[in-house]
Amino acid sequence: MNQIHFFSEKISYTVRHKGQIREWIVLAVKKEKHSLSELNFIICSDQYLRSINKKFLNHDYFTDIITFPYSSPGSKEISGDIYISIDRIKQNAKDYGVCVYEELLRVMIHGVLHLCGYDDHTPDQKALMRKREDFWLQRW
Repeated sequence: MNQIHFFSEKISYTVRHKGQIREWIVLAVKKEKHSLSELNFIICSDQYLRSINKKFLNHDYFTDIITFPYSSPGSKEISGDIYISIDRIKQNAKDYGVCVYEELLRVMIHGVLHLCGYDDHTPDQKALMRKREDFWLQRW
């Protein structure tokens, strides 16, 4: 059974259109040739995500997203937690001239693509990741 959950941690934020987001993500996962076991989106503050970044990744800086996969590497069935800083989303939306909801969707699909095996460490990987994000945002 496809299980996509939405939580907020230490903030008051409600994700809108959860049913549509679930359908969109299930479609994306399927078209990326994977299946979905369980996926948790945790919306939080800059400070909360920075503490996770520091504790688990030894990075002492703000970020918009951290994805924790729970599936075995190379598995076609994905499962994981995706932490998203709504503070970063709002700032990035302002910086990029897009609405907050569009930026939230971009970051959500970014995390899902990571779980599907995409990476973004090199310029070529970043370009492919952006291309796939754009592809899926156009299908929203």
